[in-house]
Amino acid sequence: MGELRSKAEHTEAIRTEGRVCVVVNTRSRRGRRHYPEVVRALRAAGFGAIRFFPVVDPKRLRATLEEALATGPDLLVVGGGDGTLSSAVKHVAHRDVALGVLPLGTTNNFVRSLGVPLDLAGAVEVLRTGKVADIDLGIAGDREFANLASFGVSVEVAGKVRHGVKRLLGRAAYPLTALTVLPGHRPFRAFLTVDGRRHELLTHQLNIANGRFHGGWQVAKDISIDNGRLVAYQLGSGKRLRLLVETMIRAGSGRWRSLAGGPFVVGREMHLETDPPLAADVDGEVRLMTPITIRTVPNGLRVMVPEDFVDS
Repeated sequence: MGELRSKAEHTEAIRTEGRVCVVVNTRSRRGRRHYPEVVRALRAAGFGAIRFFPVVDPKRLRATLEEALATGPDLLVVGGGDGTLSSAVKHVAHRDVALGVLPLGTTNNFVRSLGVPLDLAGAVEVLRTGKVADIDLGIAGDREFANLASFGVSVEVAGKVRHGVKRLLGRAAYPLTALTVLPGHRPFRAFLTVDGRRHELLTHQLNIANGRFHGGWQVAKDISIDNGRLVAYQLGSGKRLRLLVETMIRAGSGRWRSLAGGPFVVGREMHLETDPPLAADVDGEVRLMTPITIRTVPNGLRVMVPEDFVDS
């Protein structure tokens, strides 16, 4: 994609020249309601040249992202849910453009991983006064992703969460839908090979995280989106009751607690086989199947983050 500026030069260009494009999914939970506020706030932020690209039809999202990037912005600001941001990640990866995020989704996992405030005014302030950092990029098979690849009951849940329930309950819609799906779900056996070691487990749910958050809750305190490592972990075990209790705890308190007693598995590359073969939910897209190899590309994506973000 050509030579990249230093992060300091890139930050200075955003603060002085301010060539900014804004893509907002107005079909997301909060996008339509907040779009006028987004326009006002960004225009008031003092960027030099700013262009807006509202997305009314989600099928046009990818084409709109390419249209915005073709104008040569220093900063591509994207507002929407995690699915919208995941699409943006694929377009911005390895380019000399920084991705700015607005918290307009249900769970805002990627936004949280970057330490960006969840209120619109705070997020815009980060775009105005923050810095350019480079973070890890996840690769599942041949697909880039920002936050999470998941396997098991969550894939079925994602297909059954109703849009109206998401609007009403926000991030609580997912664990509550899981409670209705779980009684009929069968556990699977997973074989995870990391750094030459083969791990075997029986579970209803396995996640492989690049980011720090899942379902709007922090996975673990020491996980980072900028440490060159993926983290695999199961929720519950092969027993439905354990996953049921785990789901209720997370829905009620937002606290991470591993009831399965198994450790996290950490590594740069992970090969996953399952019995039976399973669909993979990669940042909201269900297009891949196991067996699958998932890896991380350190510093593969430039983003706009708060000044106190630790950029390693």
